[in-house]
Amino acid sequence: MWAYILKRLLLMIPTLFGVMLITFAVTQFVPGGPVEQMVSQLEGKGAVGEASSGTQGLYRGATGLDEEHIKEIQALYGFDKPVHQRFIDMMSNYITFEFGESYFHNKSVMELVVSKLPVSISLGVWTFFIVYLTCIPLGIAKAVRDGSGFDVVTSTLILVGYSIPGFVLGIALLVLFGGGSFFDVFPLRGLVSDNWDDLSMIDQVLDYLWHMVLPIIASVIGSFAVMTMLTKNSFIEEIRKQYVLTARAKGLTENRVLYHHVFRNAVIPLVTGFPAAFIGAFFTGSLLIETIFSLDGLGLLSYESVLKRDYPVVLGTLYLFTLLGLFAKLMADISYVLIDPRIHFDSVDNK
Repeated sequence: MWAYILKRLLLMIPTLFGVMLITFAVTQFVPGGPVEQMVSQLEGKGAVGEASSGTQGLYRGATGLDEEHIKEIQALYGFDKPVHQRFIDMMSNYITFEFGESYFHNKSVMELVVSKLPVSISLGVWTFFIVYLTCIPLGIAKAVRDGSGFDVVTSTLILVGYSIPGFVLGIALLVLFGGGSFFDVFPLRGLVSDNWDDLSMIDQVLDYLWHMVLPIIASVIGSFAVMTMLTKNSFIEEIRKQYVLTARAKGLTENRVLYHHVFRNAVIPLVTGFPAAFIGAFFTGSLLIETIFSLDGLGLLSYESVLKRDYPVVLGTLYLFTLLGLFAKLMADISYVLIDPRIHFDSVDNK
C-alpha cells in the first residue's frame, strides 16, 4: 500500500506540471492581457487589446504611447522576460506556495483567496453536510421501499428539484421571500448584516444562519437527485445478492441485515466521492449563486480574474485547486482499502 501511495505522489508531479504548462501556454495567446489593459487605461480607452500579453506586438491602440513606457509596463507585469523563463520562475515560486501579487487587487493571491473563503466555506460545507446527511438516509429508505408510493413521490420531488437550475431557484426565492413582490422574510444580500459587529454572539450566529438559508437552498437542490439515486441503486444491488438471503435465512433481523451486512458494501461507491467532495466544500465557488445573493466568494473572484486577465490569481488558484484535487483522489483510493478489506494495493504494486 505504501509503495502505491508513493507512486501516486510521484505521479502528481508530472500531472500538476502538465496542467500548469498547458494553462500557462493558453494564457499567452488570449487577447487583451494585463499589459494591453493597462495601456488602454492610460490612453483612456475602455477596450482591451487585440494581441496577447505573451506576444511581441501590442494592439493598435498602444501606438499612442512611446516604446519606453510600454517596456516599463511590460517590466511591471514581468513580461519583459522570455516566455520559458517566466514559466520556470512561476513554478519555482509555486513549489513554495508563493503565488505572487494580483495585478488588480493590490493583494497577494493567497491573501485574496483567504479573504474569499468565508463565503465559499459557508456555501460548500453547509451544502456538503446537508446533501450527505439527507440523501444517504433517504436513499436507504427508498431502497427498502422500492416501488412503493413513498419511493415514487420522493423520486418525483427530487427529479423536479434536479431539473430546476440553482440560479433560477435562487431568483425565485428572492422574489418570494426576499422582500420583493411577496414576503419580506430573508435578507437580500451579503453573508451577514451591516451591524453584525454590534450584535451579541448568539445574535451573530442567528444572523449568519438567516443570511445563508436562501443561498444554501439554491445550492443543494440540484445535488439531491444524484446522491439519493446513487445510494438507492447501490443498496438495491446489494440487497438482491445471495449473502443477504443467507443472512435472512439465519434469522437475523432486517435492521441487522441492512446496517451490518448491506451497508458496508453498499456505501463503497459513495466513499469514492467523499474525500473530493469534503475538500472541495472548503473551496467551492458558484458564480451565479454568489452574484444573485451578492456574496463575494471564490466563484466571483475566478470569473473576474479571467475577465481582467489577472494571471497570478488564475494560475495560482489553479495550482492550488489542482493539487488539492489530486490529493483528494488519492484519499478516495485509500478510503476504498479502509472500508473494503477485499481490496489490496499489493497486487497493483507488484505489476
